[in-house]
Amino acid sequence: MKKQLKAALIYDFDGTLSPGNMQEYGFIEAVGKSNEEFWSESNVLADIFDADPILSYMFKMLEHAGKTGLPIKREVFRQTGRNITLYNGVREWFGRINRYGEERGIEILHYINSSGLKEIIEGTPIATEFKKIYACEFLYDDNGDAYWPAVAINYTNKTQFIYKINKGVDSVSDSHLVNAYVPDAERPVPFEHMIYVGDGTTDIPCMRLVCDRGGHSIGVYNPASEKDHQKTKLLLSQNRVSMISPADYSEGGRMDTIVKTILDKIATDARIAELAGEE
Repeated sequence: MKKQLKAALIYDFDGTLSPGNMQEYGFIEAVGKSNEEFWSESNVLADIFDADPILSYMFKMLEHAGKTGLPIKREVFRQTGRNITLYNGVREWFGRINRYGEERGIEILHYINSSGLKEIIEGTPIATEFKKIYACEFLYDDNGDAYWPAVAINYTNKTQFIYKINKGVDSVSDSHLVNAYVPDAERPVPFEHMIYVGDGTTDIPCMRLVCDRGGHSIGVYNPASEKDHQKTKLLLSQNRVSMISPADYSEGGRMDTIVKTILDKIATDARIAELAGEE
């Protein structure tokens, strides 16, 4: 029986599917801080203790929520997610790309690989589009209150999830299956069938890994920011990404054209391999 052709679209979240940082859509204001104050305090904490910036921002979220009496429950985070602005075309993107892949015999699997909060992403209207959301997460006590980081994802350990996708391992905690030997031909999502979409420095190791293993990486930028555009052009000049595009996911736009063209290539390569194997 012919193996189902699969392709993975792997997205960062902040700056990739949504402008800005997700904590800025209500949470930071709710703890009485400005965006500048919150991120400055988080960065200073990381500098003083030479700490991971991701763990620092998670600590600051818990600290400020505790000081202001804000309930730090999943529902609080999910409410923040419901407030998030998505880039143009994002809501319609998934169904359209899924249909395009299906017409070419490709099952499209969508993933999030983010240093933001899983609980916030779960509150967005697109949360159900993803096979798996790999993102930072808290532990919760018996009262449902967050009290400690459960998962912290920085720029380096983001790469582990590329290998999990490649081998079909959904679990974050499992370190056995992802390191077990699996012949390339038996892996559900080959690296060359991966498309990584990201915007910044935390994505660079993943984007380079996917490119080096035969896949494609797309650097996106805020269409309203020339500074973002120049930053992403620099990634292209340094061979960190395959292509760049404004973060506009509308039908007929550059992102739409790039991804559909890559899917065409995946389908064509598979057909060529099939023909080469026929007698």
